[in-house]
Amino acid sequence: MATLNWRTINIDALDPESPANFDLSTLTPAVAPVSTADVQALAGQIRQLLRGGDSEGALQGALENPPYGADERGKDVHLATIIEILQSIRQADMSPMLGRLYKAPGGTEALDVLMKYIYKGMAHTSAPSTATKITPQPTGFSQVHSSRSGEGGGQAMSVLLSWHEKLVEIAGPGCIVRVMTDRRTV
Repeated sequence: MATLNWRTINIDALDPESPANFDLSTLTPAVAPVSTADVQALAGQIRQLLRGGDSEGALQGALENPPYGADERGKDVHLATIIEILQSIRQADMSPMLGRLYKAPGGTEALDVLMKYIYKGMAHTSAPSTATKITPQPTGFSQVHSSRSGEGGGQAMSVLLSWHEKLVEIAGPGCIVRVMTDRRTV
């Protein structure tokens, strides 16, 4: 009799109802492809609104048209546009503006998109660069220093954290959950 090591059998592969046999691509919603040129054209229109003093209109326009189907370069262009908008708005204007966006038609979705960009911006500004230096400390922990000069990573992170705080006050913690479970990426 042949010996069969029963511990190496993957029983999930034999069960048709098993999650291992489920096609995960069906969970990702279909998105229309967007070219980088289209994203750059939209960014130009949004910057025109921003230069004209309509920061709320610029923010709303950027949030209504997230380029889910763009490549990484196009997504980065849109992220830079949104961060530019967020940095141009005074802190005293954040809550009233978010309240108006929330009450507008499609406001919940717009604020969810904003939360996605806040998280993506935080990931970009805190990403280690190639010129990172680690310094051991007497406490046993290491201090990480980045030699990114002139990028304003700390300032951008501060702005994003302020927006995150105000956004959770207006939209509630459900906004965070919806962003974390949405399979569409910005």
